[in-house]
Amino acid sequence: MEKMPFQPSSDAAAVLQAPVAPLAPAAGTWRSELPTLIGSMVSLREMRPSDAAALFVALSTEQVSRFLSPPPSTVEGFEAFIMWAKRQRASGQYVCFAVVPHGSDVPVGIFQVRSLEPAFGTSEWGFALAEEFWGSGVFMDGAKLVVSFAFDVLGARRLEARAAVKNGRGLGALRKIGAVQEGVLRRSLLRNGEQLDQILWTLLADEWREGKELIASRVVH
Repeated sequence: MEKMPFQPSSDAAAVLQAPVAPLAPAAGTWRSELPTLIGSMVSLREMRPSDAAALFVALSTEQVSRFLSPPPSTVEGFEAFIMWAKRQRASGQYVCFAVVPHGSDVPVGIFQVRSLEPAFGTSEWGFALAEEFWGSGVFMDGAKLVVSFAFDVLGARRLEARAAVKNGRGLGALRKIGAVQEGVLRRSLLRNGEQLDQILWTLLADEWREGKELIASRVVH
């Protein structure tokens, strides 16, 4: 998800080898509070207002944000984003997990899922991770957890992700998780005055459950 759905001026107020999380929570309980998902390297948990400073440091660098729509530009902006995310979760439209390495309580990134149609049938997912954790296995660990949560708990059938054509690292991460390239979205991301092409990648629930997350990416023509 190259674009963070949160905007400071909106909402009348305000951006990956692990086992799947244990037993999935009962349907609907996530709207009251997100469960904590446990991987081999990280935990995914609900964001807290106290996470704002750490997330600002992790996600506001040029390397992390260069292919994202601009994240909040201040710690206070991240505090507003966290409260917005809670309201969106309670309304059943959006979830956002903080990525917390084992042995720490400081978040180093986020995974988010946004409903594109009622009941999350088709949804968009995305991630942002502090640069020092790139290539560490943290993405795969967290991605398996959040994708399984989207399919098994939120009830998604199809997950979409968009990554800029120039974002080689992001494309590689999506390919590694087994996403399928479906097409190019021309000039669909505006960043720093430049209109960037994005690639649309998808995961399907039935393929994921059949173990397709480990196959190489297939291109649909």
